[in-house]
Order: sequence, then structure tokens, then C-alpha cells
Amino acid sequence: MKLYSLSVLYKGSTKANLLKAAYDLSSFSFFQRSSLQEFMTFTSALIVERSALGSRASVKEQEYLCHVYVRNDNLGGVVIADSEYPSRVCFTLLDKVLDEFSRQVNSVDWPSGSPATIQYTALDSHLAKYQNPREADAMTKVQAELDETKIILHNTMESLLERGEKLDDLVQKSEHLGNQSKAFYKTVSTLHAYGTQQQNMQFIKMSLLLYILKLH
Repeated sequence: MKLYSLSVLYKGSTKANLLKAAYDLSSFSFFQRSSLQEFMTFTSALIVERSALGSRASVKEQEYLCHVYVRNDNLGGVVIADSEYPSRVCFTLLDKVLDEFSRQVNSVDWPSGSPATIQYTALDSHLAKYQNPREADAMTKVQAELDETKIILHNTMESLLERGEKLDDLVQKSEHLGNQSKAFYKTVSTLHAYGTQQQNMQFIKMSLLLYILKLH
């Protein structure tokens, strides 16, 4: 079981603004971590942008799950985990982080804030502590009484691709990805054709499918 990223964002009228994020990419190759982090940031922002206020959702693709919670005050959080990690614990973590963040950071700063300007330093410790869901769940099970019937689960995103659409084309058209990440995708895509880099390719595939995802 693994948590890969934990992000706090502000849902604006047209786009999501990243306020703070923490990552654990130690299971990936050192040389690929920068691009993978960019894809995770890209994915987290897109999910928040397409989520309604007051909603919780989980988006599944292959062995990964993205859990999102957007509060009615436009503050949102995203956890990216493997499929074995308990969803309930992820939403408990998001509740805890967003509540703590809203108490420590003035809401006036949310719309224009950035990771460099927001003074909130607890994400890394939360991400590290919650790597063990059993320990974390034991400490916070009182807060974990969520109504899971209200959590939307998207089981697949394959059907969202229109006939004739290709992921390669979506990469090249995207304004959210830098040249390094686009080149990384092309390299991984080529390697994937030979059966290698499967773990990384699955996450990139999920990120790009989220580019056209519309959560309701």
C-alpha cells in the first residue's frame, strides 16, 4: 500500500490553483521523478477543476486511485494512492488536512497563493505518517465515519476517449505539460511497446485520460 501525493488546491472559476503539495516518489526511478511529479500535479488540478463543490470522488485507473474532496468554500484536496490503500483512510486524511489548512492559512490568500507563498508545512509529515494506513486509521477512526454512499467512484476512463482520439495527440496539445514531460511520455510510450516501464506508463495514461474527464 502506497500514497504518492497529497495536494491542497483552491477551485477557482476557471481553474484550480495549487497551494501546497507533498510527494513520495521513492518507488520510481530517480531520473523520472520530476516528470512524474509534474503529471501528478497536472492530474490533481484537473480533478479539482471538474469536481463540484461539496463533493467527494475516487477515480480509478489500473493500479492507481485519485481521491478528491472539494469543500463548499472552494478548498480542495487530492490524494493519489495505489488501489490497495483504503479509500476511507484517504478521505479521513483529506478531511484532516483541509480542516487544518483552513485554520492556519487565511482564506484571503487561497485564490492567489502558491506553494512558495503559502505558510503551511504539515503536508510532508502527514504523507509520511499515513503511509501506514493501519496506524493512521487507529489514530483517527473517530473522524473516519464517512457516508461512503456519497463518494462517487469512477471505475474506468477508457470510454471517455472519442473515436479516433490518441493519447499521443493529447500530450502534444496540452498546455499543462512541459517539454520535458512530453519528451518523457514519448520515451515511456516507446518503451511500453516493448513491455517495459509499465508502472509509469499506467500513471501517465491515467493523467492524460483525466485531461478530458468531466466529473459530475
